Amino acid sequence: MFTGLVEELGKVKNMVRTSRSVRLTINANKVVSDVKIGDSIAVNGTCLTVVAHGDDWFTADVMPETVDRTVLSRLKTGDKVNLERTLRVGDRFGGHIVSGHIDGVGTISGKNTNDIAVIVRITAEPQVMRYIVEKGSIAIDGTSLTVVAVGSDWFTVSLIPHTAGLTTVGLKAVGELVNLEADVIGKYVERLMGLSGQQPESKENMNAEFLRLHGFM
Repeated sequence: MFTGLVEELGKVKNMVRTSRSVRLTINANKVVSDVKIGDSIAVNGTCLTVVAHGDDWFTADVMPETVDRTVLSRLKTGDKVNLERTLRVGDRFGGHIVSGHIDGVGTISGKNTNDIAVIVRITAEPQVMRYIVEKGSIAIDGTSLTVVAVGSDWFTVSLIPHTAGLTTVGLKAVGELVNLEADVIGKYVERLMGLSGQQPESKENMNAEFLRLHGFM
């Protein structure tokens, strides 16, 4: 499990492609300081398993399922990527629950500034948008962010200067793709509503009593 607080920006050192998968080697410093074979590291929000490592690099395999659901296969040598190690028991929980399992791909469709903040607009498919709510949490390339506004096929987030300068969300340009992971709580609520015979889109069934009965409050 991750929290969406990016520890450092790594750089793609090498990519070895087969017909359906990728072996990805990334230069890094902080996240490899205590790494072991079999550890998990989130790369642009995607949970990958370390299969080899050195003093300033690690290698992970990207299987076909992950290739299909993320933008990792589009990376090029020299590209910067967000990196985060898994959460340890006792660590501060500064972001939100991030599993590292990507729900879909979004496109940066707009960027503008509001005083110190950078407002980023993301366009996404319905299977992701269904879980996005105003003031809720979203992981963009593994960065935990708060949703500012929501439309039918878009949402916006606001970046402070620190986040804008030290994550791929701030560095990427309009038109570039990002990995998206919606808040897991929304997925469980939808599943529970389906099991109870209620329709997920039925807002009248979603109330405080329902959330208490199913352990969310």
